[in-house]
Amino acid sequence: MQALWAQQTPLYEMRDDVQSRWISFENPTGEKGAGGKANQGAKGAAFKKIPAGEELVLMDVAGAGVINRMWFTMSNRSPRMLRSIVLRMYWDDAETPAVETPFGDFFGAILGEMKPFESELFSSPEGRSFNAFVPMPFRTRARITFTNDSEEDLSALFYDINYSIYETGLGEPLYFHATWRRERWTELGKDFTILPKIMGKGRFLGAHVGVIGHPDNLGWWGEGEVKIFLDGDEAFPTLVGTGTEDYVGTAYFQGEFSNRHQGSLLIDNVNMFWSFYRHHVPDPVFFHQDIRVTIQQMGGAMQEFVKEMLEKEVEIIPVSVATQDAFVSLLDSAPPKKLDDDDVPYGWTNYYRRDDVSAVALFYLDKPENGLPRIAPREQRIAAVGERNCSEK
Repeated sequence: MQALWAQQTPLYEMRDDVQSRWISFENPTGEKGAGGKANQGAKGAAFKKIPAGEELVLMDVAGAGVINRMWFTMSNRSPRMLRSIVLRMYWDDAETPAVETPFGDFFGAILGEMKPFESELFSSPEGRSFNAFVPMPFRTRARITFTNDSEEDLSALFYDINYSIYETGLGEPLYFHATWRRERWTELGKDFTILPKIMGKGRFLGAHVGVIGHPDNLGWWGEGEVKIFLDGDEAFPTLVGTGTEDYVGTAYFQGEFSNRHQGSLLIDNVNMFWSFYRHHVPDPVFFHQDIRVTIQQMGGAMQEFVKEMLEKEVEIIPVSVATQDAFVSLLDSAPPKKLDDDDVPYGWTNYYRRDDVSAVALFYLDKPENGLPRIAPREQRIAAVGERNCSEK
């Protein structure tokens, strides 16, 4: 695995100032020589029950170090449970969490839907576990909590967190952050914000995005371009893609796949549930003052379907028409061209649309707090999640 952290030790080197530690219910403090004591050492504390409403401290360690790996599984892995559980991480005695997301979406179970997959940063080998390999440095303290925000007890949680203690310190590393937001129905003609504007220096690491289609929409959902506004960009970004499927490395629509740095884990065109991820590991996205990341809310269809939606007064705005030989921008004219205009050909028509979109944004920042809004209440997180009728796919 490609190292993201500059001080990660090569496999062939011995570091005298680095100590290896694991934390789990078998050794909740990670102390040397303190593991596996329960039941006379005979697997007496592999898991715990987490009652509804309880917040559990998974890790609270002082000193400088790097979390190298996390692994979890649990008895209830339903979409609603995975959206109800909240994962939080605090660095260096910060009052607000650097990471605050629904548990499932963070680990790639986007929309709470588990799929077997493997990327460089996350994996679920058989769709029953949660692995993260994102290096997470801390300078003086690391604290991680797990909150069962559901209305039912979780009968069994298993986990381990593998980390290294650097006895001589780490200097001034960037801190790992993750935030989640959702718009139940996006605003027509306005981009969905994956990462709200944050100030500071850092690196945008990528996103896990889920989409639930509006029931009135017809056609393809993924024409929207990802835009990354860097260091003072206002109306227009420095970095911009060419379409949703292009952003995750495929083309001409989007099926299910997982690759090392990009994937599309759920494509259910019957129930209109879709999810995808992109991890900017080989293509670093650095920012030196500020950053904001958005994705256009745009779909496409052949023109008769777009006209059908317009006739039914579905909330859409046609934006362009493409044929084999021509491309017509509808919005460059004043007033905008209409599909029935004589100079507008028949063809594939892109249009602004409204959908239910949610996203986890992953990034590094030069401070342990990011100033972003706190996570939405549970009822807003779980709305429509788990309602996919798998038998109809």
